[in-house]
Amino acid sequence: MDTHQDDEWVSKTAKKKQMNELQDLGMELTRLSHDTLKKIGLPEELAEAVREYRKITSNGALKRQSQFIGRLMRDIDPVPIRAFLSALKGENQAHNAFLQRVEQARSRLLADDNALTAFIAEHPAADAGVLRTLIRNTRKEQEQSKPPKNFRALYQELKRLMQPESAVEAENDDQES
Repeated sequence: MDTHQDDEWVSKTAKKKQMNELQDLGMELTRLSHDTLKKIGLPEELAEAVREYRKITSNGALKRQSQFIGRLMRDIDPVPIRAFLSALKGENQAHNAFLQRVEQARSRLLADDNALTAFIAEHPAADAGVLRTLIRNTRKEQEQSKPPKNFRALYQELKRLMQPESAVEAENDDQES
């Protein structure tokens, strides 16, 4: 053997590990929504294999399809897919933190009447009359143990008001399309 072949030699165990990692990456793709998959820009054959995987119910067929997806993954560069998935996970963490802030704002508004003044100062686009009505109706619902219709409406209104500008613009772009 010459030295060039020695540099490229990879053990069978290492190859299997790489193939299993690619197959696992392919399985992560099967858990994404159809719209999210479009954003990645997968080769058509891989995208079709992922869509087909979702339709299968038989365990044996699922295993074969996952192996097929793993084989297709070997023919593409996994780096952009890994980068996209890690960014997506980061966005989810940021979004979850945002939703927790909305929940905390709702709790403060329901607990303290003075919190509305502070909220309106932070969010000048907020309609004080609408928020007062939603808060009053939510408190009434809770006292009477009614279904949380206004509780949810208050949350949605706060979420709309607290949403970062870039997310609002992206949402408006999606609605215009």
